[in-house]
Amino acid sequence: MPDIDSPGHEHENFTRWAVSHGITIKGIAPARFPGRRLGMIATRDIKKNEVMLSIPVTLMLTIDSIPMEFVSQFPEGTSIHGILAAFLTHGDPGLLSELDVWRSVWPDWEEFENSMPVFWPKHLRASNSTSAISSPEGVQQLEHSPIILPPSISGLWSTLSNQVQQTPPPYETRYQNLLAQQEKRLKTAWDSVVDVFPVTDWKTFAYNWSIINSRSFYYVSPEKEEPEDWNDAIGMVPYADYFNHVDNAECEVKFDGKKYTFKATRRYEKGEEIYMSYGSHSNDFLLVEYGFCLDSNPSDAIYLDDMVIPNLTPEQKEELAAYDYLGNYTVAADGVDECLIAAANIMYMNLKDWREYIDSNGEARQSFDVRKTRHILCQWIQQYMKERALAVDAVKGLLLSAEDGLERGAKDKLDLLLSRWEQIQQLCDSASKAISEWAKTRSEHK
Repeated sequence: MPDIDSPGHEHENFTRWAVSHGITIKGIAPARFPGRRLGMIATRDIKKNEVMLSIPVTLMLTIDSIPMEFVSQFPEGTSIHGILAAFLTHGDPGLLSELDVWRSVWPDWEEFENSMPVFWPKHLRASNSTSAISSPEGVQQLEHSPIILPPSISGLWSTLSNQVQQTPPPYETRYQNLLAQQEKRLKTAWDSVVDVFPVTDWKTFAYNWSIINSRSFYYVSPEKEEPEDWNDAIGMVPYADYFNHVDNAECEVKFDGKKYTFKATRRYEKGEEIYMSYGSHSNDFLLVEYGFCLDSNPSDAIYLDDMVIPNLTPEQKEELAAYDYLGNYTVAADGVDECLIAAANIMYMNLKDWREYIDSNGEARQSFDVRKTRHILCQWIQQYMKERALAVDAVKGLLLSAEDGLERGAKDKLDLLLSRWEQIQQLCDSASKAISEWAKTRSEHK
């Protein structure tokens, strides 16, 4: 059972500030967990359906809590994320001083620099991005760096041709090319702030941007539609940002426009850590956005688009798109999604038979061969495993050079990547077994 003592006087001060400003805290408190970050712990037994925490919207940091004269300096279309980070960097000192007690419990720059790939040294974070990130001087990418980040993060492969990697997909890929997407958001925000405040310190702004990125909750201004970019439906919620994430958290989170409430959906015993869910995300996504991977994550997945799409004919792509089966080909521990199975089938079935098979929900079997489908699926997964082997060898090679002097914190980053690639190994092994079971079941019901 973890120690439930206060993690430090600054957290005690923040708790007193929170209560004095109208935040209701019942039976929970921040705590330090060995080898992990701060989290929320039960300080007493908590009943099922008990509201543990309630925060009024008036205490949130949102686009609506920032003075209009500050917001109006930015042109229409500037990201809310960028404006919030700019306010923390250049806002009125008197207004910012009101946040000092809250800011005192935020993580420091070194934590973001060590845990988030977007700030890693260029030889550890090769990606297909063209955005300048780690400093405003230039693109942080080496042309011949070993690719050690998973392809969902980097958008790059060691086992696939450059031509494949440079072809943009004809569909939205929210959980692929993650680092490039994040770098673009950060670069765009940086460009916006220096247009308004030319004298801006890069590290200070990047830190504030990361605070907003990693600790925000859902928020949309009253009577306004959700922004086109879901990353801008954000606001910061004091005290609630202590909660750590698990996919299936037994904590109900609600926002009614006036307050955020956090309710236990089961009974908790004193000393238990209480989690909330940030959403159903893969570990690659969690690593890029928050700087951690879960040991157990039901939503973890890898994607095989770069292996599948280049091998499809234009006609096959058109057919798959017509059935909403084109792209985001997902492999999870329990097998593969129906889109990937459909893509495997179309690799050997003629289009007429494939269409009939899909329209009949698999009942029209004249051209369907479960052994061929299984073989194709397993080939794609094996290709990913080759990628894993090359990446692991590269990471281990970098670790061996540690004796010659790695830069500060590099070993922790490399150990994190080795752990992530081990998770991918286990995921692929489990998926391959699930595919075999699926194929066996389909054969028995032939």
